[in-house]
Amino acid sequence: MLVLRSIGLFVLAALAEIGGAWLVWQGVREHRGWIWIGAGAIALGLYGFVATLQPDANFGRILAAYGGVFVAGSLAWGVVADGYRPDRFDVIGALICLAGVAVIMYAPRG
Repeated sequence: MLVLRSIGLFVLAALAEIGGAWLVWQGVREHRGWIWIGAGAIALGLYGFVATLQPDANFGRILAAYGGVFVAGSLAWGVVADGYRPDRFDVIGALICLAGVAVIMYAPRG
């Protein structure tokens, strides 16, 4: 059950961070304005809060593992939000990152 909670928190954190960064990008690069930038800043702040809810108490481990989730989530966001089409190397790289997440977070420890 803790693994499912942890995975759910990683997904929520990815939505907040990637979504927040995307909103800032839209506000600045696509000239959508300060409301988009402000919403992005709020979402980025929520990401920082969600990360603290992970069951594991080791900040370094959580952030290192989240890096892999961020890589895969960013590619997925690009597909959904921007119509990006990842090539096979993008997909292989994302799968390698997610394998790293599994090892870092969920390998049995004594």
